[in-house]
Amino acid sequence: MLRIGPVQLRTNLLLAPIAGYCDLAWRTVCRELTWEDGRGLGLACTDLLSPQGLLRGTATSLDLAQTNEFDRPICMQLYGGDAAIMADGARWARDHGATVIDINMGCPVDKVTKKDGGSKLLCIPDTAERIVEAVVNAVSTGPSAVPVTCKLRLGWSNCEPVARTLAPRLVRAGARLITVHGRTAEQKFQGSVDRPGIREVVEAVKAVDPSTPVIGNGDVTEPQHVLTMIRDTGCDGVMIGRGALSRPWIFRDAWSLQTTGIIPPTPSRDQILDITRRYFSLMLEYRDEHYALHHIRRRISWLSKPLSAPLPDSDRPTPVKGYKESVRTAQSADDVFSAIERYREDPWCFSADRVTSLAEAE
Repeated sequence: MLRIGPVQLRTNLLLAPIAGYCDLAWRTVCRELTWEDGRGLGLACTDLLSPQGLLRGTATSLDLAQTNEFDRPICMQLYGGDAAIMADGARWARDHGATVIDINMGCPVDKVTKKDGGSKLLCIPDTAERIVEAVVNAVSTGPSAVPVTCKLRLGWSNCEPVARTLAPRLVRAGARLITVHGRTAEQKFQGSVDRPGIREVVEAVKAVDPSTPVIGNGDVTEPQHVLTMIRDTGCDGVMIGRGALSRPWIFRDAWSLQTTGIIPPTPSRDQILDITRRYFSLMLEYRDEHYALHHIRRRISWLSKPLSAPLPDSDRPTPVKGYKESVRTAQSADDVFSAIERYREDPWCFSADRVTSLAEAE
């Protein structure tokens, strides 16, 4: 288990803040898929939040920061390059339910970095340190104090792995946990994660404060990858992003593997369809039909990916292309639910062979 300052987590597994993919509905689904002891996901994180948007109350920012009592503990992640504004945004996050506040120093997207936010802070370490100090001073004292954490990449470019020198500075400035994605900003998501690079950051942080947890992140798509990440880097826990998009039960499986040595059976086809239905229903509940349709069209390829392989209730893979297309072209919520149930009743109903056979029969 993992502790972030005063916050005790139930496991050492964290859901990454992937832009556009970690809304409240998705966090809820990941939290609901737990192991027998009720454990799995230790901490979930919001999407990247603009402090200016939060302070102005813009609809987009408020939606990204949406949470509820079930969604605990919750980390709200802020990005930006202005220490005073980041501090004000952190106060807003603290006052609106954040259990932990994270400062993004890893996002490589231009619209973030051109304002000295995200991974650009790796190039301006003095600014990064000032931001941490300002945010810590804003939210880390008093009865409603929350811990501050930082998420970094190894560096801006492959020849400048600055995280190993910056991370200890951030810890001295008050950061209570460091997460390291094992790529540089220049790499984005290309190539393989540099686990020796993560290990260097772990060792540098532990030399400053052995009690500060360091989390490894990147290329964790199977439960076994959690064990190898911890073994190879010495990190205290693992943050999972893309690996959860098609298998939100990965937290359950990884926790079970760590504690019992056993990976639970893969959910059945019906259970996977129930997860898709649950996610879509939650999007309808938390937002509206337009929002839910937009997001299920983006997510259906991820959600149906496990269906393309043989499952415990089948001895052969099932076709998914027609099913995905039916969801993508749905014009209403009823159309989505209908596609899910049609596929549940007959997984081959959308297959090209079935359509051809029916046409010939007519």
